[in-house]
Amino acid sequence: MNSYRNVDNQHRRYQAYVSTLGTTQLHPRNPYVIAWWSATFPGFGHFLLGKYLRGFALFLWEIVVNVNSQINLGMVDAFCGHIEAAKHDLHPRWLIMYFPVFFFAIWDSYRTTVDLNNVALLAQRENAPFNTFAIGSAEINYLDKRNPVMSVLWSLMMPGLGQLHIHRVVMAFFLLIWTIVFFYESHVLQADQWLVLGQISRATQVLNKEWLLFIPSILGFAIYDAYANTVENNKLYDSEQANYLRKHYQQLRFTLIKGERSEP
Repeated sequence: MNSYRNVDNQHRRYQAYVSTLGTTQLHPRNPYVIAWWSATFPGFGHFLLGKYLRGFALFLWEIVVNVNSQINLGMVDAFCGHIEAAKHDLHPRWLIMYFPVFFFAIWDSYRTTVDLNNVALLAQRENAPFNTFAIGSAEINYLDKRNPVMSVLWSLMMPGLGQLHIHRVVMAFFLLIWTIVFFYESHVLQADQWLVLGQISRATQVLNKEWLLFIPSILGFAIYDAYANTVENNKLYDSEQANYLRKHYQQLRFTLIKGERSEP
């Protein structure tokens, strides 16, 4: 059983919540960084804020509308100087509906970051106790310290492994599944095989450029998310440990006054 249950609302604000699926916490973030990740891929900024349902909705919207409007394919042709081909690639019926939600994702993530930063400061001042250990039939999660470098290295090998390293189970499964989809649809591993064999032209031909452009975004996000959350989890562990020691152990200024021993 947990010592403290956030759902009891015994305090107004909590700094963190530890469950079997992961650790969610409030801490100050740079609104411009969050907005930039939303511009990179709608939904990523909300994932960083712990707004998972909103992030999933925006992420799926980006996939559906982007693929049907062929924005990525048009970007590739435009970067290669094929302007007329880029115009021919785009589908106006899907393209027009793309921009309102795209700008909403950026604006909403920025606005939410500013609000949550204020809430995080109030939660730190209130310093309410929160659960640090969660055990269930499927998983065990607890606060501890991890190496951020290892989170980055595992994310480089496969997006999602860095999240598993710090027990962000939901985000880990999400990244692993969509990385498989992007790798399969883009044929990037098949292209790597031809590239190793020295057949560069064949490797270029086999690539699906539309799906290939999704890979840098999800790879970069997986690395940043794993590193940032590892650092913040370590800070949360240090803060909770310091609160526990101050509450249960004597201060350094405590002095024990010894009296004279009386003879029987």
